[in-house]
Amino acid sequence: MIIAIDGPAGSGKSTIAQAVGERLGLTYVDTGAMYRAVTLLALEQGISLEDDDALGSLALELELEFSESAQGAPRVQVGGRDVTNALREPLVSQKVSYVAAHRKVREALKLRQRAMAEMGDVVLEGRDIGTVVCPRADLKVFLTASVGVRAIRRKRQLEEQGIVVSAKTLEREILLRDSHDSTRSIAPLKKPRDAVEIDTTDLSIEEVVERIEAEAAAVGSDRGGSC
Repeated sequence: MIIAIDGPAGSGKSTIAQAVGERLGLTYVDTGAMYRAVTLLALEQGISLEDDDALGSLALELELEFSESAQGAPRVQVGGRDVTNALREPLVSQKVSYVAAHRKVREALKLRQRAMAEMGDVVLEGRDIGTVVCPRADLKVFLTASVGVRAIRRKRQLEEQGIVVSAKTLEREILLRDSHDSTRSIAPLKKPRDAVEIDTTDLSIEEVVERIEAEAAAVGSDRGGSC
């Protein structure tokens, strides 16, 4: 089974997708981490965020690996270096939408994401999974939430890393990110026509997971979907 979970920043995609994977025995794939990894490396190497060719090459050569900590938390390594926390730093969050808008970056990472998806029994989360990466996924889910709640969630994530940013600042950043993601010409953020939309504003993680679990059960676990 392939489950595609899309939605804007702070809607709960990563947390929900991870929990759904654990509940249903599916491999969790954080596609957003791939774009963040390219962004992080570009910033570290001084590569212009306007250079489509250089960024595309960086995406093609990306040595990225997903793993779990001893406590079961997802970790991301690039070239053998744990970059999990670095991927969520404010500068990376501010710049990733610019990197993700490049055609060569998206094409390079789409190939990798599809290869992972077609191994089967996966839950992928991102912004274009159900529309571009896996339009034939067995189940498509589109998560939403109010901007205020999304900012608070992001604030808590950063505080866990020792980073203090005001909720108002994060609201502005989220709205800017929404604008970039939904208006870019290549693979814009939008709800797939056949996706189940869930507003997570007033729902607990467990409630959202249970809703997706029910939808997956209705679809059937023997579909063995493809992208």
